[in-house]
Amino acid sequence: MTTNAVKRQARRAVAAGAVGAATIGAFLLPAAPASAQPVTIPGVGTFEVPNEVQIPQGVPGIELPQLAPLPFLAPQKSVGEAALDAAMSKIGAPYVYGAAGPNAFDCSGLVQWSYRQAGRELPRTSGAQLASGTPVSVDALQPGDLVSFYGGGHSALYAGNGNIVHASTAGTPVQLAPISSMPIAGARRF
Repeated sequence: MTTNAVKRQARRAVAAGAVGAATIGAFLLPAAPASAQPVTIPGVGTFEVPNEVQIPQGVPGIELPQLAPLPFLAPQKSVGEAALDAAMSKIGAPYVYGAAGPNAFDCSGLVQWSYRQAGRELPRTSGAQLASGTPVSVDALQPGDLVSFYGGGHSALYAGNGNIVHASTAGTPVQLAPISSMPIAGARRF
């Protein structure tokens, strides 16, 4: 074996010994009180297991990186979910034929306005809305999908749990209704 190979092997042994000593020391050294969860092993006993093991600072051969805390990332909503949230915020708003918000709506106006709040432009009329997007079967609907009724003459958004949100007709404000309350012509996802 060459002199360099012997030196490398010796350095590895020293480093491994330091890691081993630090690991053993981390378990044997008293640490700050930490919350613990009891673990019961049948036939053996119940033990307090700490949620964290603190490694002592300044152990030769151990370099602990200083990690920045990770930011909390909230789950991102789909465009359809964001559109549904917008539509749900308008429950109780009056129905006005030809209105597209923000204070009154007809059916396709509510759908168009809701998707615009989610950052997506949709056509203005119910028939054009049914002709756009990606077709989706009724049994695969997700919240925010467009549901079209009466051969394409009425638009609504699927609200989940077998319901839609829509602006139905004059004298009736924006409301939730069962999807089964009208004959379905098709559904689209944007």
